This record gives sequence, C-alpha cells and structure tokens, in this order.
Amino acid sequence: MYEKKLYASWADMDFNAHMRNTAYLDKAGDVRMMFFAEHGFPMSEFLRLRIGPVITKDEIEYFREVNLLDELKVNLAIAGLADDGSRWLMRNEFFRPDGKIAAIVMSMGGWLDLSARKIVAAPEKLFETLESLAKTGDFKQLDTRIK
Repeated sequence: MYEKKLYASWADMDFNAHMRNTAYLDKAGDVRMMFFAEHGFPMSEFLRLRIGPVITKDEIEYFREVNLLDELKVNLAIAGLADDGSRWLMRNEFFRPDGKIAAIVMSMGGWLDLSARKIVAAPEKLFETLESLAKTGDFKQLDTRIK
C-alpha cells in the first residue's frame, strides 16, 4: 500500500483547533501527485502528454480529530477503475499518531485532455500505474465516460 508521512500544519487548522475539512482534500491531492511523480508521472510528464487529473467528486468521512503538528500517515488505494482508465476512484485513509483512523477521503476523477477539454482514456503506462495501486476490498469496475 502506498503511504506517506505528513503533518498537520498551522495553515491546516480551523477555528475549532482541529484540521479543517479542505486540508484533508489538499493532503489527499498531494499524496496522489506524490504517487504519480514517484511512478514516472511528475507534473512535467502530464504537461508533455497534455493531460491532467481532474476531480469530479470528493467525499470525506471523519472519525477522530487531528490537531496541530500531529503526524499523519496517509495511504492511497484504488477503489474503482474504468477499463480504459478514463475514470478512477481513489481512497486515502488518514491515521493519527495513536494509529486510530482520523478520516477517509474518496475522490472520483479522470483524465482531462488539456487541449480538447474533455475526459480521455489513460495512456497505457499511466493505466498500468493506476493498476499497480493496491485495490480496496470493495473495488469496483467503473463505466467509461468516453463517447
């Protein structure tokens, strides 16, 4: 399972002195992009291919609070994938220092052609990279959105 160690920073805090909801989304996006960069798809490669990841839906489920400077272990798994790689569902789990789960972020996305401005199939190597992610226990096959 792909995993990164992150920290809850001052900028991540809300008025209630715990990690704000959008900070979870930011960190989930960071971990996704770290995974792609470490597997041959840094931002420069996406620009060369003229495609980019686009999120169509995010959901956050909260379990426990995260406080300032808490160390977080954030993993990444794939919960769904279309046969052509055009759509995907990724899950990030956030664990506190005590090992208890703090939150789960589910992100539905796809690949945006930066010129045509439409969803496209993943290039072969990118599709293979998506398939290399650990699958969740409830992994499902997604329909393509390409017409």
